[in-house]
Amino acid sequence: MGSGQVTDWQGKNVTVAGLGVSGVPAAKVLHGLGAHVTVVNDGDDERARAQAAELRAMGVTVRLGDGDSLPEGTELIVTAPGWKPDKPLFAAAERAGVPVWGDVELAWRLRGPDAAPWLAVTGTNGKTTTVQMLAAILKAAGLRTAAVGNIGVSLLDAVLGEERYDVLAVELSSYQLHWAPSLRAHSAAVLNLAPDHLDWHGSMEAYAAAKGRVYEGNRVACVYNVADRATEDLVREADVEEGCRAVGFTLGTPGPSQLGVVDGILVDRAFVENRQKNAQELAEVSDIDPPAPHNIANALAAAALARAFGVEPKAVRDGLRSFTPDAHRIAHVADVDGVAYVDDSKATNTHAAQASLAAYGSIVWIAGGLAKGATFDELVAGAAKRLRGVVLIGADRALIADALARHAPEVPVVDLDRTDTGAMLQAVQEARRLARPGDTVLLAPACASMDMFANYNKRGDAFAEAVRELGAR
Repeated sequence: MGSGQVTDWQGKNVTVAGLGVSGVPAAKVLHGLGAHVTVVNDGDDERARAQAAELRAMGVTVRLGDGDSLPEGTELIVTAPGWKPDKPLFAAAERAGVPVWGDVELAWRLRGPDAAPWLAVTGTNGKTTTVQMLAAILKAAGLRTAAVGNIGVSLLDAVLGEERYDVLAVELSSYQLHWAPSLRAHSAAVLNLAPDHLDWHGSMEAYAAAKGRVYEGNRVACVYNVADRATEDLVREADVEEGCRAVGFTLGTPGPSQLGVVDGILVDRAFVENRQKNAQELAEVSDIDPPAPHNIANALAAAALARAFGVEPKAVRDGLRSFTPDAHRIAHVADVDGVAYVDDSKATNTHAAQASLAAYGSIVWIAGGLAKGATFDELVAGAAKRLRGVVLIGADRALIADALARHAPEVPVVDLDRTDTGAMLQAVQEARRLARPGDTVLLAPACASMDMFANYNKRGDAFAEAVRELGAR
């Protein structure tokens, strides 16, 4: 099972590592292709038992509570992306010379000869929004497409389903890229790089290298962020096809082979005749919702990938105009007494919160949760001048409080020592007390939500409900 397509799965002994959103579909697909499939899973809870029962009824072998030992005779492992590379299962596979693929690699290998090319997006933050913008632009150009990968349609469904696509907009995480050695995109973008998932990858270098794999074998364009030198370094290190170009995006005036912004207009100096002298208008900043700096950067990256695929300028504008962001991503909830309330619960790390804080002039910031090993000095120092006040919630709020004491000692801080369901309502009430007309009360926690909420969606919903309660009084 080397680098070529595997066309005959009949009788192959394949181990699928992990149940869940990628493992179950992978097991079903491989079983349907005639492979002998064994699923191994660490957990043995109610959900796992239900999934196991469904697979066993089809004739798939499932081993619950033992994800570490390699089943005898295994010729290939297909792993869920979240399984860490240092698992004993993978060490055993390496000793036995057994290859390990992720679900993305499996989808890539199962594509037919006339398969749609992939336009791939990765980065620490902004992936989902950029891929959705890209899909909207491609649809506006009349192309059959879907947003796939971590979002929307599953990649396996996209490559094996009845629907015929012209091109796919693919969101890829560092986990997925780590386990996808033969993936070769038409064009790809790395939006940004900041410390994240270091517990999984082991180091920033390994994390960056996983992201950089998205550029391997690109045919037309490697899209990078001019403001983030690390992304350009990854392009330099990539082994691409001859004629593939480095294309930058910038919030400033673009140079040749870049897309950027001039007087409120998104312009292209990469995919035009005589790019030394010419620029093509694509859209206006006002076509982007919301027009926050990092979201303009997302739009430029999406536009660069679409233009690399030959999309006309009008479709870029029409696609961006039709795009509506997902909930909890810089979502304006309401204005109450001249104060704007904005829900960016999706800002679950410091890099995302930094982008959110940069979008407003005077802020009452609601922050805190699970820090995941993050530090907050750089974030707080950069935002200090914009802060009217801060309300802290969640398990690791003391880390943010310490950074505020060091870098913004004049800013009033309310420290809420409660984690019950009423905590968010009190946080919003405290924020209202601190805010003045013209301010923005911004939920951008810079932390994960699971200490108090099931997920960031529930956290954002609680914030929006609390704001609506304020407005109703």
